[in-house]
Amino acid sequence: MSRPEETSPRFTETERRILAIVQKNLPDSATPYADIAAAADTDEATVLDLLRRMKEDGAIRRFGASIKHQRAGWTHNAMVAWRVTEQQAEEAGKQAAEHPLISHAYYRPSSAPDWPYELYTMIHGRHETEHLEVIEQLRRETVLDEYAVLESLRELKKTSMVYFPE
Repeated sequence: MSRPEETSPRFTETERRILAIVQKNLPDSATPYADIAAAADTDEATVLDLLRRMKEDGAIRRFGASIKHQRAGWTHNAMVAWRVTEQQAEEAGKQAAEHPLISHAYYRPSSAPDWPYELYTMIHGRHETEHLEVIEQLRRETVLDEYAVLESLRELKKTSMVYFPE
């Protein structure tokens, strides 16, 4: 039996070292890309070129820091599922994503007859009712109206995928 042709990109050893580093936490310094380059035994331009190329090719959508929101004081978080039509989803999602307390907004069509919600927003707040204030603001300023709140009780695990083991 023949093996299917490999379709994943091939990386040099240097690129693999860079990717093994950047899939983890970024260095906490004023020069994170230079630090990555030093750890990968290369130069900063090589790191930046690889990341830029992967973004342009669509292999990665973005590259940046993630904040541990609980440690930053955002202790009351809720996923809010909104009922929208497919035609409303794009504009409503953009409007929701512009809110400073919303970190994620995405559209996921539902085929479940008892779950009509298809636009999801992750709202972060500093007190118990702050997400409710954001919901009311979105209801006043957008087509969003019907919703279900899925409150975070506690974070069990939050890790990134490991594609390039060391």
